[in-house]
Amino acid sequence: MWSLSFITVSSLALIQSFATGLMLPSNKAQIQYTKRSVNAQTQQELASIISHESTIIGPTDANWISATERYMQNIRPQVQLSVRPGREKDVAKIVRYANNHNIPFYAVSRGHALTTSVGNFRGIEIDMRDLNDIHINSDNITAQFQGGVYGDQVINTLWDQGFVTATGTCSCVSLIGPALGGGHGLQQGQHGLTSDHLVNMNVVLADGSTVRVNEKNHPDLWWAMRGAGHNFGIVTSFESKIWPDNFKTYFVRIYQYGSSSHDALIEEVNKFQGNGTLDPTWLASFGLYTMNTTLSETEATIYWVFLYDGAQEDAEPVLKPFDQLRPLSVDDLRIPYKDINTPIGGAVDGSLCEPNKTHVIGTANLQTYNVTSMRAIYDLYNQKISQYPELGGTRVLVEGYAVQGVRSFKSEDSAFPFRDDYILTYFDVRFDSSDDPLIGFAAEWRDQTVNLWHAGQPERTPTTYVNYAAGHESLEARYGFEPWRLDRLRKLKSKYDPKNRFGWYNPITPLDANY
Repeated sequence: MWSLSFITVSSLALIQSFATGLMLPSNKAQIQYTKRSVNAQTQQELASIISHESTIIGPTDANWISATERYMQNIRPQVQLSVRPGREKDVAKIVRYANNHNIPFYAVSRGHALTTSVGNFRGIEIDMRDLNDIHINSDNITAQFQGGVYGDQVINTLWDQGFVTATGTCSCVSLIGPALGGGHGLQQGQHGLTSDHLVNMNVVLADGSTVRVNEKNHPDLWWAMRGAGHNFGIVTSFESKIWPDNFKTYFVRIYQYGSSSHDALIEEVNKFQGNGTLDPTWLASFGLYTMNTTLSETEATIYWVFLYDGAQEDAEPVLKPFDQLRPLSVDDLRIPYKDINTPIGGAVDGSLCEPNKTHVIGTANLQTYNVTSMRAIYDLYNQKISQYPELGGTRVLVEGYAVQGVRSFKSEDSAFPFRDDYILTYFDVRFDSSDDPLIGFAAEWRDQTVNLWHAGQPERTPTTYVNYAAGHESLEARYGFEPWRLDRLRKLKSKYDPKNRFGWYNPITPLDANY
């Protein structure tokens, strides 16, 4: 048995030369090839058309598992070949090749998709991770990003030069992936969603053609890409706004509470959030139910984290009501923006970024917290843990961002539909294995929790942040209930992707079983 790693080849005939030790020069893509590879012909043909900076990885290569690693191991695209383009123009070449050979393709940046629909994929993965350049423009107002950049890289690169931009609260996740679904994050109170501050996108369409998309060029596609973009193209690079940060520090306060404080806490958080009127100097507040057995072995600890863009002495009067609710602990931090996601578990090495787990997830969008529903969810948590203490790592998370920046943009100006949803929720039970016998139990618990969130706002139709969607939600819950929205999206889908090549992530058009 033999294998050649990161060798350069341009045809099947060259393999015999390499096997005998003859190294021939070539400018073709690097291929990780083994003799037993079932994709040899595809690899060779792709290598002949894409740049030498690209890498092609097959299933029998030693690093195949790490190369195709996913956040959720229970929802795994069936990747037959992974191609990492070395140049932006390679993406279009890969798409055209795949179309010519009727091979499905699927672009990924960091592999964090949560929806079940990506599990239907089988074909060529276009792994964008090597397209990771960042350049601040001379005007210091915008920056250029390639499609493979991710949160931690963006935050640190910009912070080193005194800037910030809109990113998510998990530093391990890509920048453009969440932006295509809107892009909630800590800058949204002051500036808006990540998608609100895109200036240009360079996009590969379903037929392999390339277009520059902005409010003047392809304005219909510009509308669709900002909220439903996963359905329309692959963004190879983009320009987005940035803002001065000047290396300032942010104040963070972390409370832990017990059961007796719960109801009063939720009431105070509602006052703090102000039903969409929170002062954007407050970046957000995050709540979490989870077990901390050093504090209690029978009841979940309630964490509440407040993040403030200002001095501690200015924040403390606002937080005084929370000090009076008998917290079990109070911790204060003063941190630079480059560490802003750490207190909420969203650092690259934090709990929210741990890969290769099986997740049972559920979500609902809210405007305010229903105290009765939140108490029922908390009590349900304790009941379930009493049955199976080993599920004590389960997280019931709520995210209350400031929203003034989000609401400053007109809802009809992009495909993002839910600017009047002020709170995100996220239920997550993690398992090490996809065949754990408690997965069914966790799914029932998930459904009960999500139903309680919805029951707390009976006057509202259930909605879901598309990037948190598990895949079972209705299209309307993900893309909007106004009839004109889905009608417009479907027409644009027919125009730009009539064969539904981009039908793997929360698809607007149902997948054709033959593709």
